[in-house]
This record gives sequence, structure tokens and C-alpha cells, in this order.
Amino acid sequence: MTTKGTIPHAGGGAPLGRRILERWQLYLLLLLPLTWLVLFCYVPMSGLVLAFKKYNAGLGIWGSPWVGLTNFQNFFSSYKSGMVIRNTLTISLYSLLVGFPIPIIFALLLNVLNGKKYKKTIQTVTYIPYFFSTVIMVGLLFQLLDYRIGLYGTLYRMLTGGVAPNILASGTNFKHIYVWSGVWQSTGYNAIIYIAALSTADVSLHEAAMIDGANRFQRVLHIDIPAILPTASIMLILAVGNIMNVGYEKVLLMQNNLNMNYSEIISTYTYKVGLASGIPNFSLSTAIGMFNSLVNFTLLVITNFVSKKLNGSGIF
Repeated sequence: MTTKGTIPHAGGGAPLGRRILERWQLYLLLLLPLTWLVLFCYVPMSGLVLAFKKYNAGLGIWGSPWVGLTNFQNFFSSYKSGMVIRNTLTISLYSLLVGFPIPIIFALLLNVLNGKKYKKTIQTVTYIPYFFSTVIMVGLLFQLLDYRIGLYGTLYRMLTGGVAPNILASGTNFKHIYVWSGVWQSTGYNAIIYIAALSTADVSLHEAAMIDGANRFQRVLHIDIPAILPTASIMLILAVGNIMNVGYEKVLLMQNNLNMNYSEIISTYTYKVGLASGIPNFSLSTAIGMFNSLVNFTLLVITNFVSKKLNGSGIF
């Protein structure tokens, strides 16, 4: 029995089974993504046991002998471990420092434009690169930055009369090319969520600020930025939680023998050890991947804790 003018709570105090039967269509729709999540995200986690075993294909995962932390010791004692960890952190931190604030700045600048046609045109142009595949993106980089026939090489020869340096073969230039090409490709797409957050800002606040004599920069500083701060906090937490996950496809395609010492990262090294090697070492590659995931998880928890302390926003 409910009081006049009130709406009874959906399901009331009915048992769980009855409530599921009453909404069986919703649970049926939920079943497919839930099945996918279990099969492809949780079931494969049982394979992490390989990190503590010496895998033998004939014995299988569970029949292979235990070796404890030997695989981790082999990785950290390898002469490549320091190099791949250093390269991974360098590229990841560089990408975070450059790639995180630029979409926010772009969204704020786009928000102050008055013409809707200009906004739509700029948004469309900046979205397009995101839909290029990794292979196409790297192919464009090679065509543009080729020191002989590329745009870079042609302009250099026109201006100086000499042959341009081969920047694609320079290891020190690798991280700059990787990061800034990624910024160009993803800025427009990453700005979508900030543009959506800016649209939720109360218009009356802007009107009140204009009446009080606030200029556009002051309105951005005191209204727009606070409006997107919770969203930016969540995106930062997720970005830091993936700081060790540098996309190996693009790195692998950009690698060559001359820049290998600067471009070899954990994901490409794991791929080469586990799949591309003449004698694949699945146990070692699993141990490296597990170490990578543990670092990401630790950074995620720490960043989330700090974010909740500072501004009250977090993902859990």
C-alpha cells in the first residue's frame, strides 16, 4: 500500500527471482556482453599460472613443472629488461604529458567559438585521423618523413640544396615521432568527452559572470574548467592506469635496426619472446606481461586514491 502521490519502488520487496522474471528481457540483453566478459577477460586469466611454470606443450599448462619466480628473475637479470622498461616509461610519460592536456585545451578553445559551422568543420577535420588504421598511419609517416622522396626530404632539399638527415632511422627522434603523430591522430576524438562535459555547464553561470563583468578567459577559468574537472580526473586515472601499455602495433611497424635501442618496449619484447622468437618462451612472456599488469594496477589504485583525496573524484 502506498501513500497518495507517491510512486512505488520498482520491484518493491519482491524476491530476487521474481524481479528477474519480471525484467527477463533486460537480463537477456545483459547475458551476451556478460558472457563475452567472462570468456575473454576472466577465463584467460587462469593462464597467468604460466608465469610460475616452465611451459611444456606436451604436458600442457597444468602439467608443466613449477619453477616459482625463475621467469621473473630471468627477465630482470636480462640485459634488455632495463632498456625496455626505460623506453616504455619514457614513451608513456611523454605521451601522457603531451597527449592528456591537449584535447582539454582543444575542447576549451572549440567551446568558445561562436559559429556552429566552424565548430562542425573543425570537429570533422580533427576526428578523421582517428579512424586511420595503424598501418595507414605509419605508412603516412614514412611517406611524409622520408628523407629522399617524402615531403620532409623534398622541402629540405629545396631550402638547403642538400640531402635531409634520415630522422626515421634516428633512435633519439623515435619517441617524438611516435608521440606527436599520436597527438595528431587522437586529439579530435579524445576531445569529444570534454566537449560533452562542457555542454553540461549551467548557462546561467555564464550569464551571471558576464553581468558581473567577467571576460571570456575568466569564464573559462572559473566556469568551464571546473565543469570538466571531474571528467578530466577520471580520464587521468585511466590514463595513468594504462601507462605501461604502449600500443605495440605502431611501435613494431616503426621499428628498424637503427632505432631498436630506443623503440623496444615491454609489449614488443613480450611479443617477440612469446611468438616471434625461433624458440618461443611462453612462460617468460607471461611473466613479463604479468609484471606489466601489476605495475599498471598499482598506479591505478594510487592515482585513484590521490584523486579522491584532492577533488573527491574517482572510479572506485
